[in-house]
Amino acid sequence: MNSAIERVKNHLAYKLGQTVIEHRHNGGGYLTLFKKLYKIKKQHQKEKQIYQETIKVFPQLKYPNLETCPDYSESLRYKFHLSYMLGEVLIKAGKTWHKGGGFKLKNNIKKVNKEFQIFREIFKEFDQINSSVLKGLIDNKQLFLKEFPRIKNILKIHQDYKAILDNIFHNFNYFIQNFDLIEEWLLSDDFKERYKKENHPYPSLLDPKKLNDENEEINYHNIPAELAWEMNLPLPENYEFVGFFLHTNGEKAMERFLKEVGIALIGAFGYEDGKRYISIFTFLISEACTYNDLKFAIGILDVNCQQYDKFCFLLQNKPILILLRDPIDSLKSFINVRHQKNGFNEIFKIDISNTDFDKINDRIVYVHESNGCFNPDTNQKFPSIDSIKALSDPNHWMLMYNIRRNKTIEFFRFNKIIYIDMMDIVGDKTLFTLEKLSKILNFSAPDKNNKIFYQQLYSPLTILLPCIIKVNNKVKIFVANRFSVKKIQIMENCIDITDKFKEIFHENLIIFCPKDHFDNLINNQTLYNVVLEYINKFLISLKKRINIEKNKEVKVGDVLDYFKKNISVAKSYKDILDEELVYIKQHRPDIVASWTYYQEFEKMCKELDDDIQEKDL
Repeated sequence: MNSAIERVKNHLAYKLGQTVIEHRHNGGGYLTLFKKLYKIKKQHQKEKQIYQETIKVFPQLKYPNLETCPDYSESLRYKFHLSYMLGEVLIKAGKTWHKGGGFKLKNNIKKVNKEFQIFREIFKEFDQINSSVLKGLIDNKQLFLKEFPRIKNILKIHQDYKAILDNIFHNFNYFIQNFDLIEEWLLSDDFKERYKKENHPYPSLLDPKKLNDENEEINYHNIPAELAWEMNLPLPENYEFVGFFLHTNGEKAMERFLKEVGIALIGAFGYEDGKRYISIFTFLISEACTYNDLKFAIGILDVNCQQYDKFCFLLQNKPILILLRDPIDSLKSFINVRHQKNGFNEIFKIDISNTDFDKINDRIVYVHESNGCFNPDTNQKFPSIDSIKALSDPNHWMLMYNIRRNKTIEFFRFNKIIYIDMMDIVGDKTLFTLEKLSKILNFSAPDKNNKIFYQQLYSPLTILLPCIIKVNNKVKIFVANRFSVKKIQIMENCIDITDKFKEIFHENLIIFCPKDHFDNLINNQTLYNVVLEYINKFLISLKKRINIEKNKEVKVGDVLDYFKKNISVAKSYKDILDEELVYIKQHRPDIVASWTYYQEFEKMCKELDDDIQEKDL
């Protein structure tokens, strides 16, 4: 039998209760009723015995679990039918008959009739009753009935606030089991002002102030992250701000600079419902966050996830730092995004016996293909300018990684928003920008002597390094960037041996190795000379490869030329930018005015429109 409804109706409780109801309608004495009930009970026991014996011989005939039946959710309502509820009372009376259960039967039948009316009233009034709510009622029936007047009062007070009713019914088990605490919160002025008055779409089921207090019985540290997401709990408040840094807008450099001033960015990726929230929540309540000298900020690096609006609404009312860039310049960088073939953050290992330097350093691929999509496994050796056509489609999913901002700004329009342009974290401007931000966002002022603030942190050199050159089992040498978007942890007891090599071509290059490795090397003069020659040749090849990759780059002029030759693509891309720059033009017209390439693009589009109009005339 694959129908959950039929199986519930086949329960002894349902059959007994149905018989009592029919007896009421049809009339007859109590003796007749008891005979009928006795007969039904005996017949049910007989059928049950036959079933048990049958499945011993034919196990394939065993009924599937009730939960797997297609009508399982609907079947739960049948447990609140008067038939089923009366039957449960009769079965309980039968089991306690020798203890006087029969004397209580009349009162218990009256009681269950009242309870049936309560459930019928709830089901009739609220359309949010689903299988989850029904399970909660079944598991906590007596607790619900005991607190029904108070529960009914809460539901009535908030009958016009659908979002909180949805939350209550979605988490009905938790609501009933923690009713006193939730009732206090939902009747508070704070809830009214913060959520109900604003018609907030994701009201919290618990008081956020109490959740942040570890002395409270229920707080962030004893609530599972998954449940917190389901109950719309705002994220724990122990972070300083939210950084909205889209890709190819200077996000890697910004993240690295923030780390230097004591701010670690909590980034979270993943499209699945609630995944980012759960990841961030888990970190914020972890010891790694609580007992750490660093301060933290939440990083939003793209808007491509399910229920993104809910994720944004569950962030605390913290300042929002938005990093901007000339969109045409950003598009150029998007086309030129490089990875090393074995993975962006992988440390490449080279054996000194391998002398094919050109092949060793030929590891760069361009991960945005002609369809505009990111492919980390690509073999594409040149940037594809044709990806512009794909990215001019307003529905292209990659736009959520490098250009879609409007929706996010809309969510945070009541927060303190700080806009900065990428050019403000380039070269000498970086220090001034970070000093200004430190006063607004509560982090340490940058160290003026820290050279990283004056460096280019993302280039072909930072893609290809670091690498490890294995000389033998006792000697390994590291070639790396002094400054990079990749945080290189130089091992303890390592020494800088950069000055030993004559082919160092960039001040950002550093070569180092553990001290004992270097001692082993200099004690073998022949091997030492071999290593010097090998690494110098490696550096010559590395420099050559970097020049090759720089020559491959798509330039801003190439992007503008492409738009000139593809008018429809230019128009489509302009429409996208017009939509996405509304708030930025409104709040920071000075930044938009400073975008040379965007202004040139706008001028070009206007001229193209004028030409089309003249031709039409």
